Amino acid sequence: MDLILKNGELTAIASSLGGELISLKNADGQEYIWQGDPTYWFGRNPNLFPIVGSLKDGTVHIDGTPYHMNRHGFARQSEFSILERGEDYVIFQLLESESTLQAFPFRFCFRIRHQLLHNGFCTQFEVTNTGEEVLPFCVGAHTAFNCPLNNGESFDDYRLVFDQPEDSPALVPDSSGCLNRENRKDILQGSDTIQLDHRMFEEVDTLIFENLDSNGVSLLNADGHGVHMDFSQFPMIAFWTNGAKKAPFLCLEPWHGCGAFVDETGEFQGKPHRILLQPGQTKTLSYTITLV
Repeated sequence: MDLILKNGELTAIASSLGGELISLKNADGQEYIWQGDPTYWFGRNPNLFPIVGSLKDGTVHIDGTPYHMNRHGFARQSEFSILERGEDYVIFQLLESESTLQAFPFRFCFRIRHQLLHNGFCTQFEVTNTGEEVLPFCVGAHTAFNCPLNNGESFDDYRLVFDQPEDSPALVPDSSGCLNRENRKDILQGSDTIQLDHRMFEEVDTLIFENLDSNGVSLLNADGHGVHMDFSQFPMIAFWTNGAKKAPFLCLEPWHGCGAFVDETGEFQGKPHRILLQPGQTKTLSYTITLV
């Protein structure tokens, strides 16, 4: 089910399939969120839970028992219930099921709130451990923005600008999606800007930054217009597009968790940036998009 949200001059659409915010338009009808095209990528704005990224051989071990999940987990392919809605917001909810328990043997309540703001939106993830044992999980977003936004522009006209200069190199996944701390690309080198180029994403697929000093990043055209993402509650931010096909979008992805490292044990509780919740505990994280 698709739901229309409105706030002032902005209009958004949220879908119960995957609990996604799948459209964001301004008063002129300009669409900011990528609308999906299987020629490049069918996704739009998937929510990542209970894993982020790829597992080694699609397998993770929980208390020594192997479980299997596809990249980024099952939430993005799940039908959420509508818990609450108003003119400018919606709250979706996903609970464990017979299907999820086969891949992830934990009880949980996963809620996603999309709040349309005067000049953007805020997405909030809320995870509650409704079981009787410690709940390990990862969570993140995969928000794709049209790039370019305007006719007559190209992908290469855009740039990423962090809130402040950064020195951290980017982690680069291998062909299986796994990470190696020795496989890095020193792309910032004390700068706050990454000039976009499809050739770069042909070479590296995804750029993943960890523990940056910046709280946010902007995707901007030559005139300084675009979007700003506040990812301050997440320890990682990733950027991806289909460089080989010169796709007209870029994903801005705040992560709490990541794909498997080649040297990790394979146990879920040992994954970097995973969250552990005691029974009855709740963890809330959010990111905010502002139009600039």
